[in-house]
Amino acid sequence: MVPLMSHKKIKTGDESGRLIVGDCIREMTRLEADSIDLIFADPPYNLQLGGELLRPNNSPVDGVDDAWDKFENFAAYDRFTREWLHEARRVLKDTGTLWVIGSYHNIHRIGTVLQDIGFWLLNDVVWRKTNPMPNFRGRRFTNAQETLIWCAKGAEHKGYTFNYEAMKSLNEDIQMRSDWLLPLCTGAERLKRNGRKAHPTQKPEALLHRVILAASKPGDVVLDPFLGSGTTAATAKRLGRRWIGIERSTEYAEIAMQRITEVVPVADADLETMQAKRDQPRVPFGNLLERGLIAPGETLYDRMKRVKARVRADGSLAHGPLTGSIHRIGAMAQGAKACNGWTYWYVADEKGGLTSIDSLRDQVRKEMT
Repeated sequence: MVPLMSHKKIKTGDESGRLIVGDCIREMTRLEADSIDLIFADPPYNLQLGGELLRPNNSPVDGVDDAWDKFENFAAYDRFTREWLHEARRVLKDTGTLWVIGSYHNIHRIGTVLQDIGFWLLNDVVWRKTNPMPNFRGRRFTNAQETLIWCAKGAEHKGYTFNYEAMKSLNEDIQMRSDWLLPLCTGAERLKRNGRKAHPTQKPEALLHRVILAASKPGDVVLDPFLGSGTTAATAKRLGRRWIGIERSTEYAEIAMQRITEVVPVADADLETMQAKRDQPRVPFGNLLERGLIAPGETLYDRMKRVKARVRADGSLAHGPLTGSIHRIGAMAQGAKACNGWTYWYVADEKGGLTSIDSLRDQVRKEMT
């Protein structure tokens, strides 16, 4: 059973997660500084609804009219925002990042506070909803998006996690853009109690899957200070991350706790993600000679076999009178200023074809790791 705690200090040790019932600001003050790898926050939107919203057939729209989303005025909302973001920045590691989601009602006010207190904005991501709620009054455009702001702890904090290759792999080997087309939470995923939505603003797990996969590693600690129905914690647990969720409503906390308990984590082997070359162990070209994958005197070719160079014992190449590294000779052969020799050069294989020297480097890396 997921531990349900009230007003207790949380330790982010070996246990997978903690659910705390309490005020997010007060409970974050009890967390250790620099202890969190990733924060996802879905704070109150302060929708300022002025009355009952009806469909054209006069049936009521199940909107957000709960007390937790109501503030006396903009100044009160800004004070609340500043307080929880100060605590979020305190508990965030220097290598961590924060994601906060909102609508046009609040996200611009949050963005101002983020910059005022020192966060460094990395992206604003637009969540385009495939199935948005219509504008029933016909007086505005349909609100078909929400905005996520992704930021580092400060401009000087460059070592944050971004699994670029994993995001590219998730997007069929195309660099992922900052507009995400995803549906609202509907169907079997939508939690219900007594035939009604268990929580009015339940976020889809697809959205959190992308956020957590992009900005954390297995074993990292993910904090959601506004846990609600538990989407962040459920997704974090499934993806092998540790988590802390804070929720002030006992009713929502119980819903989240039941949901999280039923989650089956992904096997460790299946949590491995694509890595960028720069994040992998460095392998000099000379290592391929030392391990016998390429022999001195062997010939390297470009992909079309129009250019060739001879490998020397020290790992340099000879191309006519020119000598140098795989990168330098590759560039000079093309008349270019620079060249990635790993992707430019190939070696003849036993079947008469060509094998990229980059694939040989991958063999060495696998041995190293």
